[in-house]
Amino acid sequence: MTAAAATSLAHASASAVPSPPHPLAVYLRPTPFLDADHPDVIAFAQRATVGAKGAKEQAVALARAVREALRYSPWNVSTRKEDYAASRIAARTYEQGGHCVDKSLLLAASARALGIPARLHFANVRNHLGTEELERQLGTDLLVYHAYVELHLGGRWLAATPAFNSALCDRLGVAPLDFDGESDSIFQAFDRREGRFMEYVDDHGSFADLPLEAMLEAWRRHYPGFAAAGAWPRPERRSP
Repeated sequence: MTAAAATSLAHASASAVPSPPHPLAVYLRPTPFLDADHPDVIAFAQRATVGAKGAKEQAVALARAVREALRYSPWNVSTRKEDYAASRIAARTYEQGGHCVDKSLLLAASARALGIPARLHFANVRNHLGTEELERQLGTDLLVYHAYVELHLGGRWLAATPAFNSALCDRLGVAPLDFDGESDSIFQAFDRREGRFMEYVDDHGSFADLPLEAMLEAWRRHYPGFAAAGAWPRPERRSP
């Protein structure tokens, strides 16, 4: 993570309400959304970590696998509870894709399936390199309840962001975001030309499971079109 990204995140976190402390066992249990005991989640986790030794290597392999398993799609966003189960996300094809929440759910559940404590973290970020069509339909460049994962490794929590697959990063002129198992991997603050890419604005804290109703309510508050339609917008034309 760049110094600029760290500063941006620190500023956002300063106003956040701290999440209550929990024993690590809470972050290992299956939940309705992080169904880490589901055969599809277990199978995904095992495939992704073949040859990896120890929790650190497994976490690094998992983060990369989730990042690349599904193309990032800001359009494939559901409001149905059942669509946010990690097991359903694990069964998707690359082309079906997923957004940051989907991919974070899959990473956190897969980590728990391997015995690595994992939790979800949410923040509002300002997208300076988003699609014009999505911004127009949402009425803002603010991405509300952007998600990433915190993994407990070596006695501390480390952030891993699996949202943007490498093919998309290459097209956007941004280096893929890697997780090394030793430091936070939040989000690129700048693109390769040092243009502003992502900026953290507000922090919502960490959660043992997906706060679906809070997320949907925040979307309704910030996105008038979403509130009126009761559904996420769809692209008028598909990108090649």
